[in-house]
Amino acid sequence: MRTPVRRLGAALAAAVTLLTCLHGQQAAPAQAAAAPDDLTLWYDKPATDWETQTLPIGNGALGASVFGGVTTEQIQFNEKSLWTGGPGSPGYNAGNWTSPRPNAIAEVQAQIDRDARMTPQAVAAKLGQPKTGFGAYQTFGDLWLDMPGGTVTGYRRELSLREAVARVGYTAGGVVHSREYFASHPGNVVVGRISASQAGKVSFTLRTTSPRNDRQVTVSGGRLRIRGTLADNGMRFEAQVQVITQGGSRTDGGDRITVSGADSAVFVLSAGTDYSPAYPSYRGADPRAKVTAAVDQAAGRSFDQLKQAHLDDYRALFDRVRLNIGQQTPTIPTDQLRRAYTAGSSAQDRALEAMYFAYGRYLLIASSRAGSLPANLQGVWNNSTSPPWSADYHVNINLQMNYWPAEQTNLAETTVPYDRYVQSMVAPGRKTAQEMFGSRGWVVHNETNPFGFTGVHDWATSFWFPEAGAWLAQQMYDHYRFGGDVAYLRDVAYPVMKGAAEFWLDNLHTDPRDGKLVVSPSYSPEQGDFSAGASMSQQIVFEILTDSLAAARTLGVDTGFQTEVQTALSRLDTGLRVGSWGQLQEWKTDWDVQNNDHRHVSHLFALHPGRQIATGTAFAAAAKVSLTARGDGGTGWSKAWKINFWARLLDGDHAHKMLGEQLKSSTLDNLWDTHPPFQIDGNFGATSGVAEMLLQSQHDVVHVLPALPAAWPSGSVTGLRARGNVTADVSWRDRKADRITLRAGTAGTLRVRTELATRGHRVQDDQGATITPARQGDTLTWSAQAGRTYSIIADGGTGPCAAPPSDRPVVAWDPVSGTTVADASGSGRPATVTGGASYDSTAPTGSGLVLTGSTYLSTANTTLGHLREATFAAEVKIAGSGYRRLFDSQPSGDPGTDGVLIDVTPSGNLRFIGAGRGVTTDAVLPTGRYLDLVVTLAQNGTITVYVDDVRAGGGTATSTGIVACTARPLRFAVDQNGGQRLTGAVDRMAVLPRALTATEVRTWQDMAF
Repeated sequence: MRTPVRRLGAALAAAVTLLTCLHGQQAAPAQAAAAPDDLTLWYDKPATDWETQTLPIGNGALGASVFGGVTTEQIQFNEKSLWTGGPGSPGYNAGNWTSPRPNAIAEVQAQIDRDARMTPQAVAAKLGQPKTGFGAYQTFGDLWLDMPGGTVTGYRRELSLREAVARVGYTAGGVVHSREYFASHPGNVVVGRISASQAGKVSFTLRTTSPRNDRQVTVSGGRLRIRGTLADNGMRFEAQVQVITQGGSRTDGGDRITVSGADSAVFVLSAGTDYSPAYPSYRGADPRAKVTAAVDQAAGRSFDQLKQAHLDDYRALFDRVRLNIGQQTPTIPTDQLRRAYTAGSSAQDRALEAMYFAYGRYLLIASSRAGSLPANLQGVWNNSTSPPWSADYHVNINLQMNYWPAEQTNLAETTVPYDRYVQSMVAPGRKTAQEMFGSRGWVVHNETNPFGFTGVHDWATSFWFPEAGAWLAQQMYDHYRFGGDVAYLRDVAYPVMKGAAEFWLDNLHTDPRDGKLVVSPSYSPEQGDFSAGASMSQQIVFEILTDSLAAARTLGVDTGFQTEVQTALSRLDTGLRVGSWGQLQEWKTDWDVQNNDHRHVSHLFALHPGRQIATGTAFAAAAKVSLTARGDGGTGWSKAWKINFWARLLDGDHAHKMLGEQLKSSTLDNLWDTHPPFQIDGNFGATSGVAEMLLQSQHDVVHVLPALPAAWPSGSVTGLRARGNVTADVSWRDRKADRITLRAGTAGTLRVRTELATRGHRVQDDQGATITPARQGDTLTWSAQAGRTYSIIADGGTGPCAAPPSDRPVVAWDPVSGTTVADASGSGRPATVTGGASYDSTAPTGSGLVLTGSTYLSTANTTLGHLREATFAAEVKIAGSGYRRLFDSQPSGDPGTDGVLIDVTPSGNLRFIGAGRGVTTDAVLPTGRYLDLVVTLAQNGTITVYVDDVRAGGGTATSTGIVACTARPLRFAVDQNGGQRLTGAVDRMAVLPRALTATEVRTWQDMAF
């Protein structure tokens, strides 16, 4: 039970927080941007180019790009629904034919039946038409902060991926100037704070510009309002920026706000349009009320409150996955790090790879959240009125690729906009299917916009791709396969899937060559001639029919539809055949040319993201021949796809080579992917590829480390997801797994493929009970219970010594009286009080051991074992000075990096020495009162410090874990030599054999006692 005094302190702190708002907040002294960690992009100069250098922040609907200029700060911003085109735009027709062409498709099919092929130009002349009113994604504009100049030193611009916060810091005239920006999903605002280390040193003028002449800017009460109507389609838009100052003065101008002599200032921005996904009008309410409410609500909260809400929301997603591949914190700016990258063996190269993986997850969270459109070709960021490819939704791979990492890297929530968008496409797609094809179901072609553009245009090599709808629906079914939510399958995915399948049931064509059902006309993106039965077309149709049949059976519905699908599948050309030089054919006829290095390798869809091709088969061998012939070049997204292909072929070294090619020649200084130009799908595809190297499950087997490259000999990953509602943590050394932890979300058969199955191992559940799986080769199978965790642990030579039992604490002490403290863990490690025992009745449990400087706790010699992860917790009062020891099980009195010691430094920071590294964390511990201290070490080496249930800081060790194999006393409040003693008091304390989550931290006492 927590002490009443502590509850009162927390209540008082909460009350103070609630009473503090932005209008009266006391600004803390500003600091220059903090030293970067291994997941911080940082630069030593401002950005001068939007595309290659700015730092992106976003909350799904809103995006901003930070330049970080000294005398002029530029923040370009977006709201994702601000689009020209669509209803209201002259001549908009959703791509549907403007006049009937009753025999056009049949004529093309007949010509292909006769001649085997048609040129793209000939087909486009028959079936295409010019785009009208398609539109383009628009920049909302730019905010500018004009500031006093001066000589600058110590400049740093950074983006913390762990926090989703961008910062700018520098010193001028002896004053440290700081800026901090984030885009918060809670409240839908972009927030910025400008501060300085000396009072009265914050002065700037905030203004706005736009490349369009369709808006009005007004200012009153410190609020700048931007309102207008797009000339093209009449879409109404509005943005508001509220400026709040601490000290100094704020002056409203006609179109700008000036702040003079302030201690600090905060701005909050929100924006919106009257866009609605509702077909056919795509218009909703005027955005003013919603934008005003968002800004009002944010302006009524303190900066710290806004930031904490943002961090809580963001970290709940981002912190689920951690990757350690041997990286170290970069010692050079990120642009230099990228240029120095060789894909070699250095820890700096590993740092860029790990950062790039994390960056993909960051960008997906930032550009796809519930309530917004899905991530487009540029995510949410765009500085133009006519961006490349309209920054639209290409659905012949690009939109789909944006969401490849969502399920695998534990970001399923980010797919909500994707699902909603595809659902909104069904109604206009049904109209296109009826008018253009005379069929059931729905269809969309090569590219689309937010306004239901499901028809065609006339760019010959990219206008025709009716398979797109089936591919979009296939990805929705994969969401179900990962999570197992039958309600989602029934209400969201299946109606979309069934409509996509019905379209193909009505439009498959009988091939006169062999009587098989084929797609005709079909086109393999974006090369060659039109033909019948191109491989990609057939593979996609096979997937949607197979998935739809499985879904209907799962739901127990539509028996007539099931029969229809089964009949079609029995006649369908599967799109898989081996050609004359051993390749997987791209077309039904063997037209493949061996020296063709086109960026599209679309005929390998069945390998990835499809699942028709399994490794070890003739088709997998043929796919490898095709992929090798295509080479390692291509555009950014193409290289990203190849990472996934090689991973699916279980060739980790070649997958890593492609990751290296991506980073060396298809990545910009701000780590955005470049086609060129900037196109974000390569970021997402590469992150997916890394996940595929570490975990695969497409064939309903959890395949652990299927494509681990030699460049990552030791490491760990936590939080990856597998199909079947399984979450996986894996650690490895010498390219072999030594511990696999699987959390089963639902009950059922769990099949795990791992090399570890072929050597000494044991399997146990989260209660320490031994599991005896069936083994066939390298695959283990057992029946899993919902909510239970299972570990496969290497035995015999994989670790320096045995791990402690996972079903109980390593030690748990609660001093009550006398000089002997029992071990409540059951591990048999009682402690003796040395130096006299007196007790403090004000401790949380009413019996805290007073640490006088001569008093400490110690066990007899004991071996803690090999702790791959651990939690150290204590209710402790800290006093004294110098180095003060908390936990100590070091092999000697002098700090080493085996064993473990945790102490307080002279500056009050918590220091952690163990797991191969000595780390002084950035957590400063309060003194003179009882605090609830929890320190966790995760398998990837991440150290997190919590004080009174709140994260106070952390650091990074290695993934080797704590090697406490030598028999030594476990001590508290003194080192092994009897020195560096802690004064104060201690109540309960414990060591647990796993890293508690942020949610579990507050219940460690219940777990230990």
